[in-house]
This record gives sequence, C-alpha cells and structure tokens, in this order.
Amino acid sequence: MTVTPFISRSPDLTGQDAPCPEISLPENPVAIAQELAAEFAATAAERDRQGGTPQAERDRIRASGLLQLAIPTVYGGAGASWITVAQVVREIAKVDASLAHVFSYHPLGVIIPQLYGSEAQERYYYSETARQNWFWCNALNPLDRRLALTRDDSGYRLNGTKSFCSGAKDSDYLPTTAVVAGEEAFTVVVIPTSRAGITCHDDWDNIGQRQTDSGSVTFNSVTVYPEEILAPRQPGHPFQTFRACLAQLNLANIYVGIAQGALAAARDYAQTQTRPWLTSGVELATEDPYRLHRFGELWVSLSGAEALVDRAADQVQAAWEQGWSLTEQQRGDCAVAIATAKVAATQAGLAISNQMFDLMGARATSRQHGFDRYWRNLRTFTLHDPVDYKLREVGNWVLNQQYPTPGFYA
Repeated sequence: MTVTPFISRSPDLTGQDAPCPEISLPENPVAIAQELAAEFAATAAERDRQGGTPQAERDRIRASGLLQLAIPTVYGGAGASWITVAQVVREIAKVDASLAHVFSYHPLGVIIPQLYGSEAQERYYYSETARQNWFWCNALNPLDRRLALTRDDSGYRLNGTKSFCSGAKDSDYLPTTAVVAGEEAFTVVVIPTSRAGITCHDDWDNIGQRQTDSGSVTFNSVTVYPEEILAPRQPGHPFQTFRACLAQLNLANIYVGIAQGALAAARDYAQTQTRPWLTSGVELATEDPYRLHRFGELWVSLSGAEALVDRAADQVQAAWEQGWSLTEQQRGDCAVAIATAKVAATQAGLAISNQMFDLMGARATSRQHGFDRYWRNLRTFTLHDPVDYKLREVGNWVLNQQYPTPGFYA
C-alpha cells in the first residue's frame, strides 16, 4: 500500500495543545519497580480473584516515570537499556505477573514506529509519548488476520477484530496489524485507543493473567490518517524484525520473575507456617531432608534460567545498539540465545510453581493465600507459543547451524 509522506497532524489529532503531566525521568528504575512491587503485592491475590482492569495500579505506573524508560534521551525519554527494562519487568512479575505483562508491552509498543516506520514517524511518536506520558498496549497478534485496512473517498478505514490485545483497555495508543487486499504482508498501524469506532471488550476470562485485559478489540469503520500507517524504511532488514527478539526476551523475564516470586513465597511459608511431617524425625519443617533436597533442586534450576536470561539480555542490548547496522548473524545469535533462555525459564518456572505446594503442605492450598496464581499465570502465559517449537529452533541451530526464521515469534 502506498501512503502519503508523514505530515504534521492538526491539534485535535496530535493533542499538542493538551496539558501534559509533569513526569520526572526515573533515576533508579529498578528501585522504583521494587517500591511499586511492594505496593502491588499487598493486593495481588485479591485482584487476581477479581480480574478486570488494574486501573489504580496502572495509574501508579503512569506516575512513576517508568513509561519513559525505552524512549531515547534525544526524544525526551530516559534512554534506558533493555537490560534495565528487563530488570524492571522482572521485579514486578515477582509479585504480579499481570501488571508485569501490561507494563512490559508499553516499551515493546513505543519502539514500533522506529522499527516499522519512517524517521519522521519515529521522531513524532517517541517525542509525543515522552511529552504526554502515553501508555501503549499490544494489539499486533499476527495470527489473527480478521482486521482489514481499506481506502475510500474519505481516507483509510479499519474494520474487523483483533484478539489477545493485552493492555488495550485504559491504554492511550494502540499499535495493530491489518490486512490489505492483495497483500500477504501485514500493514502496521498506530492509532489512539480512544478513536471513534474502537471498542475494547471485557471478554478475557482465562485461568491466568487475569488482569491483563487480553481480550478482543473491534474496529468499526475506524478512521486512519496517512501518517498513522507506518512506512518501513528497510523492510525485512534484521533490525526491522528485531521486535520479535525483544518480545521473546520480555516473556522469558516475566517467566523468571514469576518463578522467583513463587520460590520466595514457598520459602517464606515453609519457614513460618509449615509443620514437619509426622514421620520425618525432625522438629522443624525447615530441617526436613526431602524439603531441603527439593528447595536445592529448584534453586539450581532457577539459577540456570536466570543466568541464561541475563546472558540473552546482554546480547540483545549489544545487538540493539547496532541499529540499522545489525547483521543477520547478530540477529540470529540473539534469537538462539533468547529461545534457549525462554525454554529454561519455562521449564524451571512450571516446576517451581507446581512443586511449591509439596514444599509448603496441604494448608497452603487455602484460597486465602492465592498461591495457585503463580502456576495459573505461568501456565497461561507460557502457551504464548509452544515451547516444543522453541526447542526445535534451538535444535535446528545446534545440529544444522540454521537460525530461526525472523518473524513476529522468532
């Protein structure tokens, strides 16, 4: 699809005349994330039971300055590394995987104009997001081809539906992928979530990640302006496809955060609430040899996953800094490292979130604790794409030195 060059929008489209919130750039993002996590932890179990939109918590994230992390300093943002972004996401995931999920898709959203758009679109969306503290969501879902972009006498229109639109409700900007008649490749569009004709549905009713608002969004003759249709600078370039690597690294960090939170919860409960088994021959549950063995085993598994995820984050940051000089080999090395880390994080996390009940005992299954949310959240999220296919990608590299095919999931 041919679009007109990027042009300045009128004030009613850009919001440049609207007052902007006074947001300070975070000096210590990880410390801020830890403070927020301490707040979120107090209500995490109850909010998980309720589901719905975590409005108050999203507002706390808005006010924290963390939405500025991935925006380059030249555009008024914090210019944080992906290593720092990953650490922030992991801290939140330790106590609330849903909030980590919603927040993490903001930096993954705000970079979309840089990767898929023109230089002018990159400059505009970064600058305005920094200035107005916009909260981006994720409505890309390349497996869902029900959303169509068409042109009529009045301009461009979006019609159709997108599923798995994480964080769409209460977001400010919505990036999505649309089908254009006669074209196989998606067209990427970014529009305000409040645009007339957009409806975010409350139809997310899954066993986990219950406060991610990952339901569907419908588009009914939604107006799209030419400058909102991203115009790729170098389609198919390794850097243009790099968001998939960032998204996969993000998932691995959330998985590790959930696993860390689950093991910490099991440890605290075992130290304070668990009784020794009647035939154990010990006075304290913390002296039980089987419990000690199991904690050690899970710790080793988690430590390995953490190390692999951290190593992948280092590679991702080094690759990101290459920008449009990134090579296919550098991207491929990142993809393999991330896939390896994601498999390890999945396996360690599922083991911990399941076996934590063996470590705590029967009373830990009481609904009041909400410990089951660790497994439910991780089980739901790890199905994002099958771990068996990640193992196949890694195996194909190990045996045949073939990198994963660049796309939305690799």
